Amino acid sequence: MQFSSPLSKIVSIVTAFLVLISTLMAITPPSRVTAQVKNVIYMIGDGMGENHLEKTKAETGVNLVMETFPLRGKAKTYAFGGITTDSAAGGTALATGEKTINGCIGVYPTDPLALNGYPISLTEYAISIGKKTGIVTTDSTGGATPAAFSAHTSSRSSNDEIARQQVESAIDLIWGKSAGVYDEPTTQGYGRKYISTLSQMNELTANDKSYGQFTSDMWAESIIASDTPTLTQMTVKAIELLDNDEEGFFLMVEGAHIDKHSHSNNASDMMLSLIEFDNAIAAALDFAERDGETLVIVTADHETGKITFNGSTYEYESTSHSSADVPLFVFGCNSFINQDEVINNTQVAVFTARAMGAAPEDFPKKAA
Repeated sequence: MQFSSPLSKIVSIVTAFLVLISTLMAITPPSRVTAQVKNVIYMIGDGMGENHLEKTKAETGVNLVMETFPLRGKAKTYAFGGITTDSAAGGTALATGEKTINGCIGVYPTDPLALNGYPISLTEYAISIGKKTGIVTTDSTGGATPAAFSAHTSSRSSNDEIARQQVESAIDLIWGKSAGVYDEPTTQGYGRKYISTLSQMNELTANDKSYGQFTSDMWAESIIASDTPTLTQMTVKAIELLDNDEEGFFLMVEGAHIDKHSHSNNASDMMLSLIEFDNAIAAALDFAERDGETLVIVTADHETGKITFNGSTYEYESTSHSSADVPLFVFGCNSFINQDEVINNTQVAVFTARAMGAAPEDFPKKAA
């Protein structure tokens, strides 16, 4: 007979406690029916909190397009166990409708190695119902948020594995900063066009599957190279390429440098990055208003920097993530949320799937 060590008993008790806490803290999705839409543009401002918006408006005088959306609420962002999330767990919640452990991508918290399956992503659900799909980011394509919509792994640092899953996937386009894993010949071997410049991006046609590996870290220094696309340019081109299928499309767009600049409390470049993200939102909204069959969602994976109003200005108080609720804006599906409602970030994914026609048994769902 084998006996458990005191340490193993403690680990078991702690794990059980975390599962219980996550269950108790989860907000049960309201019973509501969302209208089915043809297209979804899912826009994530990495690290973008409510006070990032307020600071940007106060110091630049801009009117943010996202704030013109008809529905506005907030999303809770805690990771599995109720702790402050990182981008991996936050992205996983927004992509799969499931909480997970910080550092993990698209896996269950109790099965990070996916030995018994993993939760499907919105991207995978969209593919399963015949939609075209795309991922656009100013981060590396192997970054936590794009990875959450295109891969499943126990570690966000598994760059080679994330890249392999991406190029082997059925996702039509994956664009961002180079992850440094696959070169052009290797990418072409997977049936994808390899692009690294704005010119090459603009030459793509609707039938091309592509892998964008741009050499410039877009907006890292708030300087755009002449032949490197901005987030807005990528968004416009991605919509153009995906909008040629009668079943519609799902596109995830990430503005990554709101977070990156907030980690260093670089307010000026954070605001430039947020404005560029809002420009991309404007492009998505323009398409949705003309199209009439498109849902546009704008939210964040977490807040970074703990920006606080001190009575006269908005200032950073941290270089880390915080547990603050994040903005949620919705255009194109009036039953998605109630005005000023606070929901769990997992519900954003669930409601999005419902808007695409998913039944409860279709999403959230485990893939074998």
